[in-house]
Amino acid sequence: MISADLPVLVVDGSRFTDFAGFAREFSKLLDDYEWRGNLDAFNDLLRGGFGTPDGDWILRWRHSDLSRRALGHEATVLRLTGLLRTCHPTNRAAFSARIEAAERGEGPTLFDEIVDVIRSHGPGGREAEDGVHLELA
Repeated sequence: MISADLPVLVVDGSRFTDFAGFAREFSKLLDDYEWRGNLDAFNDLLRGGFGTPDGDWILRWRHSDLSRRALGHEATVLRLTGLLRTCHPTNRAAFSARIEAAERGEGPTLFDEIVDVIRSHGPGGREAEDGVHLELA
């Protein structure tokens, strides 16, 4: 059971319609830092500091159903296509395969990736010591 006295940070899915909007919305939670959408950096932010609490806290994602649609396969294709341009040549085939799957509406979406990163910092995750409890509302 999650303690009612844990700090709560809220992301509101009704306030954005794309990944750049999610990055802006999440950045509002941070202290004097703008996250620009790199998921490796997002992973680091969840460890604490930069405005996210050190120790256990709740990330409440309101209107997550809207975000699930906004960050679905179409958004996944856009993001992966952008990454394909700058990825190492040995990774291009893997990125291309992921793009093709997303174009068919298959595979994990950008929303799924974000949720996975968050959950890796919570109970049962590989970085559970960070104590991030995700609530999809």
